[in-house]
Amino acid sequence: MSATKTDMLRVVRWHGSQHPTLALMTHQLEQDGLRPFKWSNNANYRYGVRSHGHAKSLYCVEGSMEVFLPDTRQRVVLKKGDRIDIAAGARHSITVGPQGVMCVEGTPAARR
Repeated sequence: MSATKTDMLRVVRWHGSQHPTLALMTHQLEQDGLRPFKWSNNANYRYGVRSHGHAKSLYCVEGSMEVFLPDTRQRVVLKKGDRIDIAAGARHSITVGPQGVMCVEGTPAARR
């Protein structure tokens, strides 16, 4: 896997002999101590600019999406198998690609 990192985000592109699957991506998020959940949306859907009080990680399972960080003017297109880690407080928006998208997202697991 190749990675791109800044203070607000890290992008990891899928490489390797195994095809990216929902099970592999979910397992990786769990190994990272995150609580995974799956979501999807239709083509060209836009999530407005937002931020969260926690870091989050997203894998693109199917389709594509563009993540935009307005404060740094960074645009990242994620395709099948790609992962993005977004820092807590980083303002971002998402635009779903022309074929729709299915993602598995990981957020910090609840403390016991």
